[in-house]
Amino acid sequence: MAKDVFMPKLGLTMTEGTVSAWHKKPGEPVRAGEPLFDVETDKLTNTIEAFDSGVLIQISVPAGETVPCLTKLALIGEPGEAPPETAPPAAPAPGAKAEETEHGSVLVIGGGPGGYVAAIRAAQLGAKVTLVEKAELGGTCLNRGCMPTKAMLHCSEVYQAAVGSADIGIIGADVRVDWEKIQRFRASVVARLTGGVAALVKMNRIRLVKGEARFTGEKALQVDGKELRAEKIIIAAGSRPILPDIPGMRQSQACIDSTACLSLDHIPESLLVIGGGVIGLELGSVYLRYGTKVTVVEARDRLLPLMDGELTALAQAKLQGQSMEILTGSRVLSVSDCGAGATVRVACPEGEREIAAEKILVSIGRAPDTAGLDAEKGGLRLKDGFIEANDRMETSVPGVYAVGDCTGKLMLAHAAMAMGECAAENALGGDRRFDPELSPSCAYIGPEFASVGYTEERARELGLEYRVGRFPTSGNGRSLVAGHTDGMIKILAGARFGEILGVHILAPGATELIQEAALAIRLEATLDELADTIHCHPTVAEALRECALAADGKAIHIPNRK
Repeated sequence: MAKDVFMPKLGLTMTEGTVSAWHKKPGEPVRAGEPLFDVETDKLTNTIEAFDSGVLIQISVPAGETVPCLTKLALIGEPGEAPPETAPPAAPAPGAKAEETEHGSVLVIGGGPGGYVAAIRAAQLGAKVTLVEKAELGGTCLNRGCMPTKAMLHCSEVYQAAVGSADIGIIGADVRVDWEKIQRFRASVVARLTGGVAALVKMNRIRLVKGEARFTGEKALQVDGKELRAEKIIIAAGSRPILPDIPGMRQSQACIDSTACLSLDHIPESLLVIGGGVIGLELGSVYLRYGTKVTVVEARDRLLPLMDGELTALAQAKLQGQSMEILTGSRVLSVSDCGAGATVRVACPEGEREIAAEKILVSIGRAPDTAGLDAEKGGLRLKDGFIEANDRMETSVPGVYAVGDCTGKLMLAHAAMAMGECAAENALGGDRRFDPELSPSCAYIGPEFASVGYTEERARELGLEYRVGRFPTSGNGRSLVAGHTDGMIKILAGARFGEILGVHILAPGATELIQEAALAIRLEATLDELADTIHCHPTVAEALRECALAADGKAIHIPNRK
């Protein structure tokens, strides 16, 4: 007589387990004590041995499925014994289309911030999730973007504080840079973060498939020759650096992208940065602090074109005061290698210049990494390589979603995470919307620069009636102590009701302070409500409250404009 095989209860707190693998197939002989199947929980993986000898006559729960403890998984019986009869499946209704995919299945393409967050959220909501990643979990952000850059910035800030604090009585007489150790620190940060993501993927019972996904049809994919289907698909393909078609650039040994700039084997004597956006300025700031001669070439008439113009001018002045050369309204004409670097021809407003540099960082922006997806075969609409998606993150194909950089909506990791949650919830029956106007932006250029909502330029463009509050960090005690007195906080509010429309911060800890401003805009808070909120003293955050007061001519610690 056949005997049932159950999901074991392997501990007091275990309530369910995942059958991660079967060691036997139906029809194969089984001997007592032989490995029969593997069980995985969020805490352990165990190999379960057969309790009896016989033949495995039926598997009820296939590998990959999660079931409660004591659920029947299989039957072991005598040779020739047939499995018990089960009722045949009901015939489909006339005209109905048979399901080709498992109900509640979600397939996510890309394991960066948008992708892995979408996968985890979908798993939390009960979906059976498959995550396809062609390279490393964590994507650009964790491996070669946000996080390693911040690790490098932290090291350079510590060095700057050590050698630049004599005016407050801290004398760094013998401060040295161990570049190899700095690089090991950067690598350790990356390893710890990506390892954490891998652990989260496993704990949420997400199946990870390594390989590059390509569409073969609507909701049909192929990964390294294997066909994959799912009821819902979320695309988080990410982006790649743009390399402009400038004569000599592709042939130059001195030209590097942001990835290579993070892992140089030494501190260069000079660095020319092509592009005055966030990535170029952050990496330029790292090397500037170590004594590298840094020149930034930006084609537009200002740096950081998406940030508030008034505060950007202050940030530029600060960087120039630290000996960073900034050439706006200028464009690179050619690059030619020479000696231990390259010569760059630059067309500036005052005429053409030739600038020699050991390394040339090309940082003019990023493009969607969608070329290998064969998205058209999946029925998706693209514009300039970006996948078109609505505010629910759904594409032109119902049930297929796109998030993050590959949509072109907002190329920021935290925005990609928000899009990922939005897409996952909508894929499983929710109704969430993503609003890019509510997403803050930040730049770690010293001092930090952060922004949320409308800039003054955007408010004018939209024809809004608004009032402005400004508060300089020179009027803030905490900023004075830290030696950052050349920054500012700026608030835009509606002229009639005082609703907060935008907040822009150039100050110590700006990237932390901006969260309060983002919440204020999200909750449609007014200047009065922000000003009526007591802020701790002494903090830089006090300046945000003072700025709200200044918009109404009521600031305490600066003269009010009439």
